[in-house]
Amino acid sequence: MDDKVRVRFAPSPTGYLHIGGARTALFNWLYARHHGGVFILRIEDTDRERSTDEAIDAIINGMSWLGLTWDEGPYRQMDRLDRYHREADRLLAEGKAYTCYCTPDELDEMRKAALARKEAPKYNRRCLTLTESERQACEAQGLKPVIRFRCPDEGSTIIRDHVKGEVVFENQNLDDFIMVRADGIPTYNFAVVIDDYDMSITHVIRGDDHLSNTPRQVVLYQALGYKVPEFAHLPMILGPDKTRLSKRHGATAVEAYRDEGYLPQALINYLALLGWGFEDQTVFSLDELIEKFGLEAVGKSPAVFDPAKLEWMNGVYIRELTLKELAEHQKRFMRAAGLPIEMYEDAWYLRLAEITQERLTKLADIVGLSDFFFRRVPLDPAAVEKVLKKEGTKEVLEKAIEVLSVSFPFESHEIEARLRALAEETGIKAKFVFQPLRVAVSGRTVSPPLFETMELLGRDTTIERLGEAVNLLEQQDG
Repeated sequence: MDDKVRVRFAPSPTGYLHIGGARTALFNWLYARHHGGVFILRIEDTDRERSTDEAIDAIINGMSWLGLTWDEGPYRQMDRLDRYHREADRLLAEGKAYTCYCTPDELDEMRKAALARKEAPKYNRRCLTLTESERQACEAQGLKPVIRFRCPDEGSTIIRDHVKGEVVFENQNLDDFIMVRADGIPTYNFAVVIDDYDMSITHVIRGDDHLSNTPRQVVLYQALGYKVPEFAHLPMILGPDKTRLSKRHGATAVEAYRDEGYLPQALINYLALLGWGFEDQTVFSLDELIEKFGLEAVGKSPAVFDPAKLEWMNGVYIRELTLKELAEHQKRFMRAAGLPIEMYEDAWYLRLAEITQERLTKLADIVGLSDFFFRRVPLDPAAVEKVLKKEGTKEVLEKAIEVLSVSFPFESHEIEARLRALAEETGIKAKFVFQPLRVAVSGRTVSPPLFETMELLGRDTTIERLGEAVNLLEQQDG
């Protein structure tokens, strides 16, 4: 490859960084890193009604959390208006663009007339041949013109796409699209061409919803005398129901996944598999992704976003964390949930991480698994009915209190040995001993491993909660 690879991610700051945008950013980033190239962040903020600084912050925060660091930028289009105006003036002077004074009502009439003729709506070039006096008359009426590009009438525009292959567009179907609005703000199709030229972009890698824009941009490149970059249009991302991924499929903002307890490395790995793959491998380190990524392995068919697979993958990455790393993550989520994490020392959290690591698929789940360590949670009514109210349960709890009250090292293996011996002595199946104990100490039927849970609660709290369960059963019997 003769030229140094230069790619860009160019979001519009009209909302959060969504899954589709993050996938596009990732593919650009991987392509740049694979080729030792440059990754540029550009904010396309010419939609003044919808662009916000909050959205820019969300995009930057999302990319930073994912680790998609950029080499240049972030550039903002609104800082480059003079540059767009100069190129628009050049195209006007060369007869490759023209001013248009048509009102919205007139354009609507043209559209309706074309549809009545069963033709695709297209500007009829009413203003292409305006004389200077006619233009002055429009100005005198207070009409502010837009600038339209004069599209070629003949021939075809051929896109040799790295993903789609060769795509042919007939020029006669192209509209004389608006380059600059009446307020002086450039449109997307005009600004993006100048930006990509000025930033020496070699490859435009973006979603295939932009494919229809590409012929307009290519004829603009040619009219301006710019070198046309290479294109790669990525397949659409669908939800599990095979419709376009949207909010109704769940959290689609990158920051929402962060807040639910997904690890950035898990989300990166999963996003890489949305439309790209390498042999039969599923789990990739970041270095492996950089080494193996290539546009030739990007598929043409839409990718399906599977939340269950992402959750599974997140669990894989959680299990790769050190206990210290996991403990710090867990404390962050506990603190955010209002749990008084200062109750315990660091060693306690390392032990909690050890006994919960295999059970977590999302970091935020630790709150529901551990809140009972910090406060007495109400017994789940369903668990009381299903487990505690069984015949003989009160006696099991009372015997457990006796066994655990004896002096011995209150550690999980000792606790387990004594409670299993209790089950054998009473002739009760172990699970019918352990289930009520779990409900009594945690308030629910699902918790971290029982004996380790008791160890972390400590002898006094464990016995106290078992006693409260006994009291509850006595009151109900009474």
